[in-house]
Amino acid sequence: MSFLVSPGVHVREIDLTNVVPAVATSIGAIAGAFQKGPVSSVVNISSEEELLQIFGKPQNSSNQFENWFSAANFLQYSDSIKVVRAGSGILNAGANSGILIRDDDHYESSFQDGQGSHGEWAARTAGTHGNSIGVEICATSTAYEQVVAALTVTEDAIGAVSVEVDDADASGEAFNVGDLISFYSDSAGATPVDDYNEYEVTAITAGSDNDLTIRLKDDPNGAGVQNIIPDNSYIKRRWKFYDLFDGAPGTSQWSTDNARGSGDEMHIVVYDTTGDITGSVATAAGGRTAGVIEVYSGVSKNPNAKTAQGSNNYYSDVIFRQSLFIYWTDHISAGSNWGTDTTTAYTSVIPITIDSLSGGTDDYAVTAGEMELAYDKFADTESLDINLVIGGSSSITTDSAAGQDTYVTMITALVEGRRDCVGFVSPYRAATVGVALSSTATENVKTAFDLCPSSSYMVFDSGYKYMYDKYNDVYRYVPLNGDTAGLCAYTDNVADTWFSPAGYTRGNVRGAIKLSLNPKKAERDILYRARVNPVVNFPGQGVVLFGDKTALAKPSAFDRINVRRLFLVLEKAIATASKFQLFEFNDEFTRAQFRNLVEPFLRDVQGRRGISDFKVKCDTTNNTGEVIDRNEFIADIFIKPARSINFISLNFIATRTGVAFSEVGG
Repeated sequence: MSFLVSPGVHVREIDLTNVVPAVATSIGAIAGAFQKGPVSSVVNISSEEELLQIFGKPQNSSNQFENWFSAANFLQYSDSIKVVRAGSGILNAGANSGILIRDDDHYESSFQDGQGSHGEWAARTAGTHGNSIGVEICATSTAYEQVVAALTVTEDAIGAVSVEVDDADASGEAFNVGDLISFYSDSAGATPVDDYNEYEVTAITAGSDNDLTIRLKDDPNGAGVQNIIPDNSYIKRRWKFYDLFDGAPGTSQWSTDNARGSGDEMHIVVYDTTGDITGSVATAAGGRTAGVIEVYSGVSKNPNAKTAQGSNNYYSDVIFRQSLFIYWTDHISAGSNWGTDTTTAYTSVIPITIDSLSGGTDDYAVTAGEMELAYDKFADTESLDINLVIGGSSSITTDSAAGQDTYVTMITALVEGRRDCVGFVSPYRAATVGVALSSTATENVKTAFDLCPSSSYMVFDSGYKYMYDKYNDVYRYVPLNGDTAGLCAYTDNVADTWFSPAGYTRGNVRGAIKLSLNPKKAERDILYRARVNPVVNFPGQGVVLFGDKTALAKPSAFDRINVRRLFLVLEKAIATASKFQLFEFNDEFTRAQFRNLVEPFLRDVQGRRGISDFKVKCDTTNNTGEVIDRNEFIADIFIKPARSINFISLNFIATRTGVAFSEVGG
């Protein structure tokens, strides 16, 4: 504060109420190949349903479903995982060809202004699933509904599946596959001759015959004409999706009020053409609307258009904000004035535009380099908070010990670089899956993990669980690392981070029918000496994580999961609180403030059984003049961590009659 010159009372506040904040401990992270979703972007997922919606279903490629279920299994215990989709050989389906749009940021930077060479639309995410997406636009009132002039109708028999008409492709009266037609006796389309029945046009043969192949609307049996159709009947032609909207597109109220061009409105429908997305084939009898996945009513061709509520109504922006399935990439070439703020008319588009997307490709055979790039998205500790890194499949390069070593080394480099999280990995698939003898499988696992680096930031498990894949109706072997990481998250929820996630109380693995390796006691001894935590199926007690070792090779307190995670919590919480000491003076006031901040936090952890004792040293003995002159601040925090019980010895001693217990028991 400034010096006071004249007498007076000066009041100021000094805040000494700072506390060590709570920090997240249960956020998972995984990278892998997925069916769809953003590419090379970190996405927050909170449930298996959300994982399914954004990244699609598990596929039959082992690398793919192993990573998918590792993420899904983790979500059985936690509600937060960050996912990165790996791969480089994938493309979004487009109106003309495949195109890679990695995520929304990539779209905004490179595609939002239009990409004519790729057509009007692209799938929202890369992969072959986008080849199932169709987009239809109704851009005029005529395209929405039109009574066609009296036509000579030949073939009026009940049950007929085609009718012959004059001028099936005449300008201004053209029929389109998918149109809904009904028959009337008057030009106003008021008096039906067929009880208001509507028929879908499934094919058009233009020429001398001008045949329309038809079937009864939404009839799963595809029935034909229901009543006799007189010659010279009028035909009311409607857009195939007209009944999904309140009326025809026209000129919006916003355009009218602001003296903009006429005919600015259009309707857009996004639908599943093959049934791969919805299970309903749009072209099948009765499937007209079953495959519809998104509907946009009365969106505008004007980039400045607003809804009645004041939000942007420009069709490109509406699609970008709301769609889960498509991006806009360019205007329809026949639609002049589209995308301009004009006072003249927007050109109509007839016939109705139909784009069936194509060129989408998958890439489930991701390389080790691609996985490394994907996991590197988790490297920044300042912008990204993660706690439990899930390895998923260890067989990215080859299904072998060497391939596993490459993968584990990559995960180890990530967690050792961050030093605020723990990585979880399983052995390569062939080490235990399909191996007849448990002794052989045990030796395979030991040998493989012997190659892997020592680290207290890594946790190894013993194999795979056999589980039901409800999305493909098959049973699969899936690595256990999603579950072991999940048990740590579960422990955080029911106890504290510094409790062991193993054992009968907190270590029960969910959804396991059986294990690829169910190690016996002697085999568990081998695995434990090899830094591997056995997962065991105990009859009547379930599948249990039966070890809590880290991958640290040397004997240390940090060779236990609970101790490693205890220190991660302490380090993260105290470091976060200490940031507020930056740029203060290194004097006794600041040092006392730091001690008063940290010591109550450590006493709380001690009271919750995380540590047995502690000492905080922050005074002139470690903050010497030299330290102060270097603009440094040093605090030494001594911790005695609580230890989990790994071994129980029960000694039952028989004594002779008449012997006092004090004589033998002390």
